[in-house]
Amino acid sequence: MDKKLRRSHDHFVGGVCAGIGEYFGLDSTLVRVAYAFISLLTGGIAVVFYIVLWVIIPEN
Repeated sequence: MDKKLRRSHDHFVGGVCAGIGEYFGLDSTLVRVAYAFISLLTGGIAVVFYIVLWVIIPEN
């Protein structure tokens, strides 16, 4: 099985969290909640990381 990380069409903003959820077989809502929690803990670094992932992960 050739699994590749791609941004999902099931998205709110860029599809990064949904794509990560699909890649690891997790519910996209769970990934979004984890991302929101990490964003609160890190200040603004997670937002910059999300934008970088949005740019480098290809769309599905």
